[in-house]
Amino acid sequence: MYIGAVHAHGHAHDHEHQAVPSDPALRTKALESLLVEKGLVDPAALDTLVDAFENKIGPRNGARVVARAWVDPEYKKRLLVDGGSAIAELGYAGSQGEHLIAVENTPQVHNLVVCTLCSCYPWAVLGLPPVWYKSAPYRSRAVIDPRGVLREFGLELPEETEIRVWDSTAEIRYLVVPERPVGTENLSEDDLAALVSRDSMIGTAKVFAPKPKP
Repeated sequence: MYIGAVHAHGHAHDHEHQAVPSDPALRTKALESLLVEKGLVDPAALDTLVDAFENKIGPRNGARVVARAWVDPEYKKRLLVDGGSAIAELGYAGSQGEHLIAVENTPQVHNLVVCTLCSCYPWAVLGLPPVWYKSAPYRSRAVIDPRGVLREFGLELPEETEIRVWDSTAEIRYLVVPERPVGTENLSEDDLAALVSRDSMIGTAKVFAPKPKP
């Protein structure tokens, strides 16, 4: 749900959020606790597996979607019109039938995704949500002071850049298509995908061109 645009000195509009935590997520957490309690799963091994899905395996799907959009204008059009169908073309699909909406960053507009009630998140393309995405401070402050939140992530945007905040729900998830960095015109699609971070697809970071090799 689009909940507001923030300009240089503006604030996002108030809104209501009616989504509830998904039963599958609750069942997964309960199963995880039971397996650890029974000694069937090593907590350290579980943490390693979760980290892999959170930071390595999961976000790589979204990175491939972004890279394809950067190199294929027709694909990007399809992605921005119907995100679910476009990611399905690459073999990804939401696990619970939720609708995926892709929003594009430009020099004039920067998009930021939050889930104000819980932690609704596009698992199909980003894997597991990071801990900070689920935290109460991020969920509240991303709406009230998105420019300040982005600054804390190290992302300083020009005052004239409009910030649009999108609130995920159980029915609708968002994927930010970050700006393609200047100087990547000769990179392959795989090389471009390697540049795309999870945070850039949430909107808390930008993508930068690789540093020249000495």
